[in-house]
Amino acid sequence: MTGKLDDFFRFHEAALSVRGQRQQLLASNIANADTPNYKARDIDFSTALSNALHQNLNQSPTALNKTADQHIDTPGSIAGSAPQYRPTVQGSVDGNTVDMDVERNQFTDNALRYEASLTMINMQIKGMLAAIQG
Repeated sequence: MTGKLDDFFRFHEAALSVRGQRQQLLASNIANADTPNYKARDIDFSTALSNALHQNLNQSPTALNKTADQHIDTPGSIAGSAPQYRPTVQGSVDGNTVDMDVERNQFTDNALRYEASLTMINMQIKGMLAAIQG
């Protein structure tokens, strides 16, 4: 049996988890900036968060039914949402689609939002503790 407090923290847990996984994906893009034919990838955060929340409720909308053990799972999915390739802004001779300016901006934005979420959670927990302690 879950309560309102569990539901409240479940949302924040899912959001932080998706942000952390997205950070790893963006770091991978940056690390492969010089890899020939590497295609930059990213996720739609709101879709991934929605999928993560549904998975926590055992209602995964993107889970595929496998009819045989030999079927392959979707690799590299984030909360049931497969990373999508970024559209090419400026082509490269070696086929690499990583734009370092875009990647740095996305990496920094995601990191700031992650830190803001942690700060917000900490403040709310401190407020709850203050209310409990009187």
